[in-house]
Amino acid sequence: MREIVLDTETTGFEPAEGDRIVEIGAVELLNHMPTGRTYHQYINPERSMPQAAFEVHGLGDDFLRDQPKFAQIARDFVEFIGDARLVIHNAAFDMKFINAELSWVKMPQLPMERALDTLAIARKRFPGSPASLDALCRRFGIDNSSRTLHGALLDSEILAEVYLELIGGRQPDFALNVAQGRAGEDGSAAEWRPRPRPAPLPSRLTGEEAAAHAEFVGKLGDGALWKKFG
Repeated sequence: MREIVLDTETTGFEPAEGDRIVEIGAVELLNHMPTGRTYHQYINPERSMPQAAFEVHGLGDDFLRDQPKFAQIARDFVEFIGDARLVIHNAAFDMKFINAELSWVKMPQLPMERALDTLAIARKRFPGSPASLDALCRRFGIDNSSRTLHGALLDSEILAEVYLELIGGRQPDFALNVAQGRAGEDGSAAEWRPRPRPAPLPSRLTGEEAAAHAEFVGKLGDGALWKKFG
């Protein structure tokens, strides 16, 4: 199963009022395992950056002026996400902006059913507790010390870790379902098999216990099963 953990940064809260996306970050998961494939793009919003938004993500007019417009990156973005499920924290916000941007360039919008909202999952699992990304990092012991400002790619990478914890840990099926597999070096699904231990574990038997066991087996005669496999 392919999933895309996704985050955006914007100029504000309402595309209907002229706010735009200025950054998209996304991380690919295959069967709940990161493949190493990511998508990251800064975007020229074709408008000035409000001070309140700048203080959140630090993306200003001078930097964004030289970045491509959404119309120039829309197709690459849509091709990257493909038909994967989208894992988003507060999905309604990001989906609202993504679909607004897609509509402005006359491309098909993404159905809301494709989005899995980790904020809703966290609120259901931990009712009454803070469910922000920072709060969930503290709960699960995830290092987010580099998150001094919001950034779409960094936040999507952190969210991927949070998401895997929310659904039961980094290996929610404990790798028992080998049909799911893991990602190969090329990002494709590869069958997972347990690897042999590089060195055998040391015996926990003491010398006295081993000698006592050998003496016991010796009394059982030549047909003893333990002599065949000892």
